[in-house]
Amino acid sequence: MGPLRTLSTLIGLSFLSHPVFSEPETAWPYAADIPASQTLDVGLAGEQPVDIARFLLARGASQSSINSTGNQMAFVDNVTGRRQLWIKNLPDGQAKQLTWGNGISFYAWHPDGQRLIYGADNNGDEREAFFILNADGLKEKVLLPYSDGFRSFGSFSNDGEKFTYASTERNGRDFDIYLHDMKTGENKMIFQAEFGYFPQAWRPGSDEIIVTETRGEDAEDVYMLSAESGELRPLFRPDVAAAFSEFHWTDDGSKLYFVSNLNREMKAIFAYDPASKKTKQVIGSQFDIDDFIVCGQDSMLLWTENRDGIDTLLKKPVGSIETSEIPLPDGDYSISCTKNSANVLVSINSATSPGEVYLIDAQSRQQTVVYRAEMAGISRKNLVNPVQVSFPARDGVTLHGQLYMPKGREGQAPVVIDVHGGPTSQAKLGWQPLTQYLVGKGIAVLDINVRGSTGYGKTFTRLDNQEKRLDSVRDLVDALTWMKTDKRLDANNAAVMGGSYGGYMVNAVMGKYPDAFKAGASFVGVSDWVRALKSASPALMASDRIEYGDIREQKWQDFYAVNSPINTVNDIKAPMFYEHGANDPRDPVTESDRMVKILRDKNIPVTYLRFPDEGHGVSKLENRIIFYRELAAFLEQHLKTQ
Repeated sequence: MGPLRTLSTLIGLSFLSHPVFSEPETAWPYAADIPASQTLDVGLAGEQPVDIARFLLARGASQSSINSTGNQMAFVDNVTGRRQLWIKNLPDGQAKQLTWGNGISFYAWHPDGQRLIYGADNNGDEREAFFILNADGLKEKVLLPYSDGFRSFGSFSNDGEKFTYASTERNGRDFDIYLHDMKTGENKMIFQAEFGYFPQAWRPGSDEIIVTETRGEDAEDVYMLSAESGELRPLFRPDVAAAFSEFHWTDDGSKLYFVSNLNREMKAIFAYDPASKKTKQVIGSQFDIDDFIVCGQDSMLLWTENRDGIDTLLKKPVGSIETSEIPLPDGDYSISCTKNSANVLVSINSATSPGEVYLIDAQSRQQTVVYRAEMAGISRKNLVNPVQVSFPARDGVTLHGQLYMPKGREGQAPVVIDVHGGPTSQAKLGWQPLTQYLVGKGIAVLDINVRGSTGYGKTFTRLDNQEKRLDSVRDLVDALTWMKTDKRLDANNAAVMGGSYGGYMVNAVMGKYPDAFKAGASFVGVSDWVRALKSASPALMASDRIEYGDIREQKWQDFYAVNSPINTVNDIKAPMFYEHGANDPRDPVTESDRMVKILRDKNIPVTYLRFPDEGHGVSKLENRIIFYRELAAFLEQHLKTQ
């Protein structure tokens, strides 16, 4: 059900790539499940263990990017308790907040480098309005007002006079492609779609736009669309589905760079020549290439390699055979540059930082920290970096993860397995407030990558498709088997938690293997696959038919009628924790409601947080503090700790 890496991502905004549609909200009879405001208590600076609120109040820059002139960076910060857009003059200007409303969902620089487009929804309903805002924060305009449709921003034309986006406004289901004229305000549908089509990079000097069509959870087909005629011409529709992303045209429009695992296991950089219609691999690796940019008037290629969940930044001059690494602290990187200089902006999210930003000269490799994280009185020396682990499942498949161990603990540690969403996503090195709190309390955390995760090759990602769905659920139990061989861990004293698809995994494993875990915690998770797949948008249906099977066929209705968690809920024995937003447009709140009601009827202990002002994730700071504090208390209560 779309990408969610870890619990820390859940606490931000939503994380499915395309929405499903919620069921009508009904009154919830248990008033105690509706969270009430709480007095903020952060404990004392230097106090050990650190209070959970301080980990939430620590903040950093996310989604940072540099403007076209190279003199400013924009980024997202939640210091106000909402995700807001900020700007900073480079290299050493003071950060300035630009947006002040209910929080933003995305932003992008206008090609002139003096304005920014951003989107915002209402309390997590994911139905965005689009706005254009001057970089000085003094002038703002509504481009697309709120509607009942879902939208996905595409890209600006090179002159900045138009931009593309996909929207379900026509019928509430299909993602058509639209063109917005910045001068006239006119919106024009330029392609009527079935299922999900999404605009990407605009070819310089032409009306041609790269468009992708959803093909499975981890793949796309690629087309060229004429904005003038509406003609859609296929570029890549491989027999074996492949991922395509990071599209970059050269300035003259003569070459298209992109990242793909076309005809290979791991993602590489390719170049397509539209004149000859030939494609060649430019850069390959034994690891996935994730982020990729073209800088310095098309003279420099920079990219990140995902080495078992930890990024490495590399560069290569165009036309050279020399590739070199730019050394940086370990973490999860995002990169941005300008077309006219060698300056590169690198955001780093790590186990010891919620987000710092480096400005790097790619030629000289000179580095300047232009944004430092605010740690809310937490000493980094007390934080834990994970160790990378791999171990076999019972059928021989190698599983992976990041293991966080408590410092100085004697004896075996209780453990929490954290399951990412997606399922096509990956547990990577990053800032995880709850994980750091738990290890401070003596509880180990395994951030696991079961089969179906990305980052370990195309084959591994597709090992959980269709009938193999429950093999990934079984991987969680096999992780406990491996833990029994590690004297540091108490596999008989373990809990499991996860959000979105990870929430489904928790629901499933607690019912199918009821004696494996002492407790389970599920957030915005699916409980009934028949309902979820039948009510999915066509964009999701296009991917679901490959990932889960075509629910229109009786075969798959029968399969999920048996194998949905709602049908094994009566087998759950252990205490459960649930969280769901009443405005969730993807997995409706009734998915958790039904599980909670059945478990309570069985007298199974259940803690339920049902937020009336959240959606598919917990975005507001006051709600995040309640969520984390209650979840941490639940896990501590049901795991034996020293």
